[in-house]
Amino acid sequence: MPGTLACVLAALLVTGCQPPSGTGPVAGPREPGPSEPAADEPAEAEPVPAEAARVERPPRAPAVGGAGALELMETAALPDLSEALAGDRSSLLESLDWSLEWYSKPSSREYFPLGGISHERAWASVYAFRELLARLENSDELEQQLQQQFDFYSSQGSDGRGTVLFTGYYSPVFDASRTSSEVYRYPLYRRPSDLVVDEATGATLGQRVAGEVVPYPTRAAIEGSRMLAGDELVWLSDLFEAYLVQVQGSAALRLPDGSTMQIGYAGNNGYEYVSVARILVDEGKIREDELSLDEVRGYFETHPHDLEPYLRRNPRFVFFREEYSENWPAGSLGVKVTPLRTIATDKGIFPPGAVTLVVTGATDPSGRLVPFEQFMLDQDAGGAIRSPGRADLYFGVGREAERRAGDQYAEGRLYYMFLNDERFGAWRDKIPVGGRQ
Repeated sequence: MPGTLACVLAALLVTGCQPPSGTGPVAGPREPGPSEPAADEPAEAEPVPAEAARVERPPRAPAVGGAGALELMETAALPDLSEALAGDRSSLLESLDWSLEWYSKPSSREYFPLGGISHERAWASVYAFRELLARLENSDELEQQLQQQFDFYSSQGSDGRGTVLFTGYYSPVFDASRTSSEVYRYPLYRRPSDLVVDEATGATLGQRVAGEVVPYPTRAAIEGSRMLAGDELVWLSDLFEAYLVQVQGSAALRLPDGSTMQIGYAGNNGYEYVSVARILVDEGKIREDELSLDEVRGYFETHPHDLEPYLRRNPRFVFFREEYSENWPAGSLGVKVTPLRTIATDKGIFPPGAVTLVVTGATDPSGRLVPFEQFMLDQDAGGAIRSPGRADLYFGVGREAERRAGDQYAEGRLYYMFLNDERFGAWRDKIPVGGRQ
């Protein structure tokens, strides 16, 4: 997110879920970029007759996304949508509205074109999906319309055959204080004034020292000195919890007076994320087949002297700001993320804000891995999610979300949906000016 939220088990094992070093701050302003020309002779943007829903269309060149990440699917290979359409629509509509709000901002144009997908096509696709979802109550009819009006693209995955690893992230809730004390001893910091970032992309460039820009200090150097004294934003009572907030990039903090403070990502020191959990596994401290967030937490509770040295082996350090907006917790697009409707992916190769279909296994409230087929919106990014074979499911806020996200680790398939050439023009012309519906 600019501040991306975070991947729990995956964050500890595979990646961190704040935005990559080259990703800008949450609502990082960008200048408008080029948009795709209008399609010729747009069709009327009404539902296509049901009997036409399976009509074959002539082949067309795929929009490949960045680095060839997406492959256009043949009509006969389209995924079944019945399970994804059987769930609650209200949360999906909410998530669609947040993507539409993002597309309405001029800054969103800078992310496009990406591969063969323009800003206009991505925007119109989300708008069309939302309108059809709200209008057509019959799931069979809706499925026919989606398969007729949209092209489906499959992620190439990690192996070129579509395999995607889905992990989980969440927004933690911890006790904290605005002032330090014997109880609250572990600070989270504001973005320091000497942090230099690229104004266009938000990428961390380094530290300004005597008029020059040099690499920013690592986590070990920052925590081993008082270089950030005076930049403390809030204090936590537990070092591992403070570290988890950095991995997550966002948190709700319970203050001693009973109020809640919400914080979000404000930048990082420019280093790649190094997985502490992977180090523990590689060094034989934890068995990989027993790995979970609770297992990592338990190891450090029984080996407290190992905590600080291991955490400092991850050089990445994250800065925060207090959030007051209704859209907390926000993802990398600066809009609110929705539990089990938002995914985090590599925004260098996948079109942001788009409608996706996730087919994998997910942990349910009882901790079981169950089949999971869900429409989700690509609204977030991750610190080390840099390939078409990785995605993170957002589970929500608090302890239950932490547990489910911490257990999430399953392979599956990831599909993107964009209006086909026949339908794009008409839907584009119907997009209302403004934000959420």
